[in-house]
Amino acid sequence: MPTLTLKFKKDSSKIKEYRLERGQSISIGRRESNDIVIENLAVSGHHAKIDWTGSGFLLTDLKSKNGTFVNDQLAISHWLKHGDAITIGKHIIEFAYGKDEAQPDEKEDDAMGETMVMDTGKYRSMLAKNVSNTGSQGAASNEPMGMVTFLSGSQGDVDLTKKLTKIGKNASSDIVVSGLTVGQTAATISKRPDGYYLSYVGGISKPKVNGESVKDSVPLKQFDVIEIGSAKMQLIHK
Repeated sequence: MPTLTLKFKKDSSKIKEYRLERGQSISIGRRESNDIVIENLAVSGHHAKIDWTGSGFLLTDLKSKNGTFVNDQLAISHWLKHGDAITIGKHIIEFAYGKDEAQPDEKEDDAMGETMVMDTGKYRSMLAKNVSNTGSQGAASNEPMGMVTFLSGSQGDVDLTKKLTKIGKNASSDIVVSGLTVGQTAATISKRPDGYYLSYVGGISKPKVNGESVKDSVPLKQFDVIEIGSAKMQLIHK
């Protein structure tokens, strides 16, 4: 199983080593409720998390104040590869697979990683909007606005401005995805006052959120990963 090695700085001795099992989620932050606790004022209370999604281990920044870096690049989320160095505050967490342990396909992993590492300026702009929207404003200002960004299966972003966004292989869908078992309209994302909801509509292949099949309707949270057919997308609040 992979290991996470916590160090104060890259070349310093390890503080602690953690085992990361498939199917497991690990939270990282300054608060004691986290699985990996980093007692440093540069680290947010709940700073980042690592989830097993069925395709590999996905690192996600939880809108931390100072950001999460992978190999010196600011990352909103990133598929972890052997040898990746995660920087949180002044601490380093090294990710490594065990000897002879099966790893995700290298080409697929590289492609997903490239689409998920974001431009620093774009991330800071989005973060500033998130902060301003959580201030003492009226209900209309707090209404969530989001987009889905493709991680694999296609490219680009889709703004979720409609009350109902259709996803399927029909060419008239708002988000077109491919796959023999995907329905003409496979799923919808509905925009409600309390956020976004993904609902299964039709087709043999059911959509998944964070690796879990959706049989009816589920609420979507910031950075949730949606899988439909050959496409993987991530919800991001703007």
